[in-house]
Amino acid sequence: MDENQIGAVDHFFSKISVCMVKLTAPLKVGDKICIKGKGAELVHDVSSMQIDRVPAQEAKAGDLVSLKVADKVRPGDTVHKVVG
Repeated sequence: MDENQIGAVDHFFSKISVCMVKLTAPLKVGDKICIKGKGAELVHDVSSMQIDRVPAQEAKAGDLVSLKVADKVRPGDTVHKVVG
């Protein structure tokens, strides 16, 4: 399972379990990502995302996207796209 870093967590909203990710590479709905941080690793399928509170199917490098996640993540955690 190969991984390419595509961004980092910018903010996490614990009450709604949503993280903001600043992208350095493209991301689209259907991709599988892995969020890595201190002592934690979360593998997650991107089922939906938003850019500026508007649903989006694709995002490009430089976008700040909102993703619903199943567990707590922290600002600074790295986000990797799982390839293969």
